[in-house]
Order: sequence, then C-alpha cells, then structure tokens
Amino acid sequence: MNMTRIFGLVLAVVGIALLVLGINATQSITEQASETFFGRFTDTTTWYILGGIAAMVGGGAMALFGGRRTAD
Repeated sequence: MNMTRIFGLVLAVVGIALLVLGINATQSITEQASETFFGRFTDTTTWYILGGIAAMVGGGAMALFGGRRTAD
C-alpha cells in the first residue's frame, strides 16, 4: 500500500469523525435554540458537517484511486 492510499484512508477517517462531531453538536441545546429562532445551525456546526463530508469524500477517492500503477 502506498502513501497516497494510506493518507486517503486517514483523511476519510478524520472526515467521518468530523461528521459525527457535527451531527452530535446539532443535538445540543444551543444548536436547537439557534435552529428554532434563526432557522439554521451555527456556523461552527455547519463547517464541521461540510468539512467532514468533504474530507470523507476526498479521502475515499484518494484511497480508491490514489497511487501510481506500475507497468509489469
């Protein structure tokens, strides 16, 4: 396994962790109040969710398609 694929797997795991953190943050009292009064979550929670999705997709793509294939 080459370094690009390993980095992709690590990035995907970090993305999953950020996504879980963001989703858990949406259940807090302050986030519920923010959504009730303003109709949206706070910027921090939104960035956790979006960053988690982006890191998960990018890391997954790197893990699947990353690295050079050598000719035999």
